[in-house]
This record gives sequence, C-alpha cells and structure tokens, in this order.
Amino acid sequence: MTMLCCVQIPMTESEWLKISDDFFKKWQFPHCIGAMDGKHIAIQAPPNSGSLYYNYKHFFSVVLLAVVDANYRFIYVDVGNYGRNADGGVFSNSSLAEALAANYLNIPSADNSIDGINNLPYTLVADDAFPLKQYIMKPYALRGLTAEQRIFNYRLSRARRVVENAFGIISNRFRIFTRAIALAPHRVDKITMAACCLHNFLMRDQTTSANYVADLLDTDSHQPTCTMQHVSKQGCNRASNQACAMRDKLCAYFNSEHGAVSWAPVY
Repeated sequence: MTMLCCVQIPMTESEWLKISDDFFKKWQFPHCIGAMDGKHIAIQAPPNSGSLYYNYKHFFSVVLLAVVDANYRFIYVDVGNYGRNADGGVFSNSSLAEALAANYLNIPSADNSIDGINNLPYTLVADDAFPLKQYIMKPYALRGLTAEQRIFNYRLSRARRVVENAFGIISNRFRIFTRAIALAPHRVDKITMAACCLHNFLMRDQTTSANYVADLLDTDSHQPTCTMQHVSKQGCNRASNQACAMRDKLCAYFNSEHGAVSWAPVY
C-alpha cells in the first residue's frame, strides 16, 4: 500500500452508507457522510510571493480543506490553496465541490430509511463558513434562534466536531504544525498530506484509536488542542429553498419523539 492510499474518498454507495451508519450510531446524526472544515497551515513568507499567501488573520499560510468520517479519519484532503484565497471560497474551487454538484461520487439517493423523516438526502456537515446546500448542512445563524433551532445547532455541532478533533489530533501528534513552517509551499503541501496519511494509518485500528482519542479528550476543553487557524466564510452563496427546507426537516426531526435524545441540552 502506498501512503496516498491512506486517504481515499469513497466511490461506492456501500462505502458511503457505512460512513452514514457510523455517524448515526456514534453521533446520532442521520444520513451524514462526513464532517468538513478548513484550516490555515502557517508558513514563513515565501520569497517574491507578494500577498498571495497572506490571509485575513494577518499571517502567511496554505489552506487545508478536509472531510473526516465518524472515526476521525480523513476521507478527502485538499491542501495547497493560497492563504488569501480562503476568503474567496476554497471549497467552491475544490474538486470535491465539483464532484458533489455533478454527483460523480455515487452518493446514495434520498430515502426513507430513518423513522420519522421522509425523503432525506445524504449530506456533509459543516460550520457557518460553508454554504448551505442539499449536500451540505450548516447551523442556523445565531441571531433570533428558537429553542428548536438551538437543538438542531447542538446536534449538528456534535457530529461536526469529529473534524475539529481530527485536526487537533494531528496538531498534537505532529508538532511541526505548532509554528510557521520554514519551507517552500509545495513542500508544506507534501508534509501536510503525509501527516494526514500517517494519521489515517495510525487510526486504522478502531479500538486503539478510540482509546487514543479518549485520552486526548480528557481535558477541560473536551477536544484536542488545534494550533491551525480556521478559514473564513466560504463565499456568500444564497441557500436554495430545497436546502433550507431540508434543514427545517432535520430540525423538526431532532425535536420529535423519533429523533430527540434525552441528554440534549434544554433551551
């Protein structure tokens, strides 16, 4: 097996269904096929690069966009975008966005397999930096939230934090990410990809990886410390009526007898 085989996006319905089943069993989020996020990898200013790598947080970086399964393993990694481009939408310019929009990945069609919710598509979960689409669920805006919408945001955040934890595990394991990397950007890209591959290799045993994550989570913050900086809002795409309706459908499900959980916070 080559190292690059350690990060491979699923290409069959059965693979996606396995990820979805894991998210439902472990994080109680239905039809979730991955948690997505982006981070800035700090670098020293490359010679003669101008402001290409200078991001809105006022340091030089390349951008890492990743999707993680329910077991903290990377299933998609895109690294190498200029730090400046994070404001313009790293996701919208990625191969993943194109593949999702064109349905190249054989993601299963919407179905009625979850009790209490009909015709539910399979989606990624992400934070507010990403656009709301039928294949990307993001939280409701924080202003004027109803109690039901707060429950939805909590449940989505609970599923989405696996990607934050994966970034935190990498930062804790590979200390090179704790400071600006003094290498050419193309070498930083290779180092970052290698770290993601090694992470997946080390997480291949679910029992061992679960114990490792549990040790890291035994802190006051309840998640591994991530030294990578978050990317900014990924463009200003207006959500479609279908995407908004789907989010409302999930919100109703999480507040129903079928989808509610006893340990959810009360608002």
